[in-house]
Amino acid sequence: MSSALRSAVQQSRRSAFARSARFASTSAKAPTLKERLADLIPAEIENVKATRAAHGKKSFGPVIVDQLYGGMRGLPALIWDGSVLDAEEGIRFRGMTIPEVQQALPKAPGGSEPLPEGLFWLLVTGEVPTQEQVNALSRDWAARSSIPSFVEEILDRCPPTLHPMSQFSLAVTALNHDSAFAKAYAEGISKKDYWQPTFEDAMDLIAKLPNIAGRIFRNVYGGGKLPAIEADKDYSYNLAKLLGFADKPEFVELLRLYITIHSDHEGGNVSAHTGKLVGSALSDPFLAFGASLNGLAGPLHGLANQEVLVWLRKMQSKLGENPTDEAVREYVWSTLKAGQVVPGYGHAVLRKTDPRYMAQREFALKHLPEDPMFKLVSQVFNIVPNVLLEAGKAKNPWPNVDAHSGVLLTHYGLDQMNFYTVLFGVSRAFGVAAQLIWDRALGAPIERPKSYSTAAIQKMFKDKQ
Repeated sequence: MSSALRSAVQQSRRSAFARSARFASTSAKAPTLKERLADLIPAEIENVKATRAAHGKKSFGPVIVDQLYGGMRGLPALIWDGSVLDAEEGIRFRGMTIPEVQQALPKAPGGSEPLPEGLFWLLVTGEVPTQEQVNALSRDWAARSSIPSFVEEILDRCPPTLHPMSQFSLAVTALNHDSAFAKAYAEGISKKDYWQPTFEDAMDLIAKLPNIAGRIFRNVYGGGKLPAIEADKDYSYNLAKLLGFADKPEFVELLRLYITIHSDHEGGNVSAHTGKLVGSALSDPFLAFGASLNGLAGPLHGLANQEVLVWLRKMQSKLGENPTDEAVREYVWSTLKAGQVVPGYGHAVLRKTDPRYMAQREFALKHLPEDPMFKLVSQVFNIVPNVLLEAGKAKNPWPNVDAHSGVLLTHYGLDQMNFYTVLFGVSRAFGVAAQLIWDRALGAPIERPKSYSTAAIQKMFKDKQ
């Protein structure tokens, strides 16, 4: 796509978002998210039909054997509507960049970061909601937030030595007990209506995550009895309160930013794809997202920010609080010479600095510019790319989202690193849930890609040049 055409498309999208917001704000009664979704589904079904009719038989690029052995890297195989990751631009949520999202989405009173409620509305509808619609979504999630007593008991009986992500997965999976979709399916609901109970489950899932996360945090790390969610407060404030940080307004703002930028990263990453895959079997959103969490818990996915913080602390311990650039450079080289990677640098798709990293950096420059660990992160940001380029170690030597988030959380006192992936999981629910709703609305089939054995590959290419 030419730069001129891309610019025109982006302007058209922004105009559409603006028109949507104006329409919603001037209507007598702003539609709820479910009502707006119901309006959008028939047209999107026709849009998908038209797209398949026009392009369904066209080739979408070659598949090479290395992609089969290389984890399907870069293999086009999924439809994911909420976001698309561009190697140069980074992530776009329904066509909007992170700076555009930060500017366009409604904020909390006195706040400057986007409310995740607005981001979820955007992921589901492709539209920017009004403040009224976002406030209504906050109230709806607060009303749905309680978790069953048996789930509370499951969490309370977990030993504190059980990893928080294991506890998180257990609790989310157990919510299947009250799944609206599972109940409706058992009663013989029509396929065209699958999206409605899926929507209710998705809303319940997101709404209950703060209570689950808060209970895990207090059981494992202490902090006393879990307080009640406040019905008139936003999602991030209530999550901060349950974690014991509501008295720190900057931390609440950080959570708003954190959840927003971690919510979705197209469909090919492990947690997103797992949720879509399991959901394609018509497993309800609780079962599907429970599986997502098990993927997110892996060290090559959600644990990466933890590894960054460990590496930075080791460096700070060895070099002191104010190391010279040369000392940092030598430490980076020592990491590489030991056969290790520099955590937080490089990305499977991106070929530039991750916009999510830059959003966190801007937050830090605004709120904690003198924090010693942030200063070290800034030094590393200025030094590591050149070292990696010199070493020839990375196609993309620039930082990704994980290179920054742990330092921000630690600054405000959340230094329990094993819990960081739980926060990532709370965030990732937004993208997975939004796509599950659309998959059921559009009648997406069960996923069943074709696999080959090594012997079959060898046979296929035998005697071929």
